[in-house]
Amino acid sequence: MFNTTAWNRLRYTAYAPFYDVVAARAFRRPRRIALGQVDWEPGMRVLLVGAGTGLDLPFLPHDIELHATDLAPAMVKRTAKRAETLRRDVECRVMDAEALNYPDEHFDAVIMHLIIAVMPNPQRGLTEAHRVLKSGGQLCVMDKFQPDEQPAGAGRRLLNHLTSALATDITRQAQPLFAEAGFTIRHDEPVLMNGLFRALLATKPALANR
Repeated sequence: MFNTTAWNRLRYTAYAPFYDVVAARAFRRPRRIALGQVDWEPGMRVLLVGAGTGLDLPFLPHDIELHATDLAPAMVKRTAKRAETLRRDVECRVMDAEALNYPDEHFDAVIMHLIIAVMPNPQRGLTEAHRVLKSGGQLCVMDKFQPDEQPAGAGRRLLNHLTSALATDITRQAQPLFAEAGFTIRHDEPVLMNGLFRALLATKPALANR
C-alpha cells in the first residue's frame, strides 16, 4: 500500500492551501457532534492530534490547556494562524501521530479527527494516544470506518490501494483497533454518509498500566 509518513507529509503540504474548501463545511456538524460527547472540565489538558488547519478550534471550550500537532508544517502554520484569529492560546507543534513527543499520562483528553484512516499504522497512533492519556482519560475520534461486523470485501480492498494513496483508508474497523490499543468505547454515533463517518468517544480504563 502506498501510504507512508513521508508521502503523507508531502501530500498534506500540497493539500494545505485548499483543505478548508473541502473539509470546513462538510465536517462542521460531525466535528460538533464528536466534541459534544466529551466530558469537558475547566483546566483540562487536551491534545489535538492531526490538527490540520485547526477546524476543530471553534468547537472547543476556552477554559482548557490546548496543544495541537500535525505532520505537515504547512498545516501547523494554518492551525496557529486560526488560533490567533480566534484569540486562542494553543501550543502548535510539528509531530508524527505515531511518535508523540509528550510524557506518559500527560493529557486529560486526546482528539483524533480524520487521522486514524490516514496514518500508515493506526494501531501505533492509537497506542501513542493511549500512552499520553491519563488513566480515565478520554479519546475523541471522528473518522470513516468499515462496519465492525463486516470486514472489507475484495473490491473494497482493491479500491483502497487508490484511496489510501490519495486520501484515506476505507477498510479500517474501529472496535478491533481501539480494543488492541487498550481503549473502551463509550459512545459510537454515525455522523455522515449513512454511517461511513462515525463519532466515537473512548476511555483509557482507570486501572490501565497499574
